[in-house]
Amino acid sequence: MALTIEQIEHLALLVRLNLTENEKQDFANQLSSILNYVEKLNEISTDDVEPLTHILPVSNIFREDEVRPGTPREELLANAPLVEEGCFKVPKIL
Repeated sequence: MALTIEQIEHLALLVRLNLTENEKQDFANQLSSILNYVEKLNEISTDDVEPLTHILPVSNIFREDEVRPGTPREELLANAPLVEEGCFKVPKIL
């Protein structure tokens, strides 16, 4: 499929590009090559090919959901800069 200069001018108008005559011809050649390549890809028979979402097998690895004891409060507060009545103390924001 070859694109015409008029089609390139229409595309240039849609994307608001000002193209020179040489650029129009270059784009016509390049876009025509791309469209020809895509048409070649459509000729490939994919009837026996299974559709894939990913080229490698993908599976999620989940760990068992189990209850574990938490970290003791004293250990959590040990490195806090300010502690008051067993809680983190932070400066007022407002």
